[in-house]
Amino acid sequence: MAQKGSSGAEREDDRVLLEEEQRWLARLADEQRRAADDQTASDADQTASDADQGHSDLERELSDRDQLASDRDQDAAERDQAVSDRELELHPDRASRRAHEASRAGREAGKLERDRASADRATTAEERARTAARRDESARQRDLTANARDRAAEKRDREAIEREQEIALRRSSVQAALTLAAETRARATADRTRAAEERRHAARDRERAAAERAEVLAELRRAQMDTLTGALQRGAGEVALQEAIDRARLDDGRLVLAFVDVDSLKEVNKREGHAAGDALLRDVADAIQANGRSSEPIVRYGGDEFVCALSGADLDEAERRFAAIRDSVAADRVGEVLSVGLAELHPGDSVDDLVGRADTALIAARRGHRGGD
Repeated sequence: MAQKGSSGAEREDDRVLLEEEQRWLARLADEQRRAADDQTASDADQTASDADQGHSDLERELSDRDQLASDRDQDAAERDQAVSDRELELHPDRASRRAHEASRAGREAGKLERDRASADRATTAEERARTAARRDESARQRDLTANARDRAAEKRDREAIEREQEIALRRSSVQAALTLAAETRARATADRTRAAEERRHAARDRERAAAERAEVLAELRRAQMDTLTGALQRGAGEVALQEAIDRARLDDGRLVLAFVDVDSLKEVNKREGHAAGDALLRDVADAIQANGRSSEPIVRYGGDEFVCALSGADLDEAERRFAAIRDSVAADRVGEVLSVGLAELHPGDSVDDLVGRADTALIAARRGHRGGD
C-alpha cells in the first residue's frame, strides 16, 4: 500500500511540473509572436517612409529644375521685354504697341504659371517630407517596442531555462526524497519487526522473572510462616508488627496489640491427642484471620501463644472482635479456650513495649479465668 501511494504522489508531482512547463512555453511563444509582429510592422513603416522620402526627394529635384527653368525663362522674358521696348521706341505705331503689350502679357502669364508650378512642387515635397518624418518616428517607436519585447523575450528565455533547471532539480530531489522515504520505511518496518520480536522476548523474560519472584516469595513466606497454623514465625512477625505500628502512626494513630493464649491446649493434647491440639491451634489462627483484615499480621509467638495487631481499633472494638473469635473457636469445645491481653498503642511505643503490656494484661485475664490462682 505504501509503495502504491508513493507512485501516485510521484505521478501527481510529474503532472504538476509538466503543466508548469507547458504554461511557460506557451507564454514564451506568445511573446515571440508579438515581437515578430512588431518587427514586421516596423519594417513596413520603414519601407513606406523610405518610399515617401524618395518621392519627396524627387519632387524637390523637380521643383529645383522648375525654378531653374523659370529663372531662365524670366531672363529670356526680360531680354525680350528690353528688345520689345527698344522696338517700340523705334516704331511707336499702334500695331507695334499692340504686339508689345501682347508679348509682355504672355511673358507675365508664363512667369505666373511657372511660379505656381514651382510652389506646388515645393508644397508636395514638404508634405512628403513630413509624411516620411512621421513614418520614421513610427518606425522608431516600433523599433523601441520590438527591442523591449526582445529583451523581455530574452529574459523569459533565461527564466525558462532556469525554470527547466529548477524543475529538473526538483524532479531529482523528489525522486531522491521518494527513494529515501522508501528506504526509511523499509528500515522502520525492519526496526518494528525487531522491536516486536524483542518485546516478545522481553515478555517471556518478564513472565519467567515473575514466576521466579513468585517462587522466591513463596519460599520466603514458607520460611517465615508457621507450617501448622499459617501464622508468621516470631522473627518475621516482629518485623510485620513494627510495620503495622508505623502505618498506624501515619494514619490516625490507633492500634491495639492482642496477646492470645490457648488455655486448653495442654488438656486437649492429654485428653484427645496432639492431632486434636494441632487442630485447635489451626482453628484459633483461622478465627483471628477471619475476624481481622488481610493487612493485620498474626504471629505464632510461642507453642500456644499468638500475637496480632488490630489496626484502626480501640480497646472496646478489640474486645468485641475477640468475643466473636472465642465464640467461633469454642463452638464445639468444653470450657474456656482462649485468654487475651490487650494493649493500646501509645506515643513512643516500640514492639517490645506493646508486647510487654499486652502480656501483662494476658496474665491478669488468665488469673481472672482461674479464680485468682
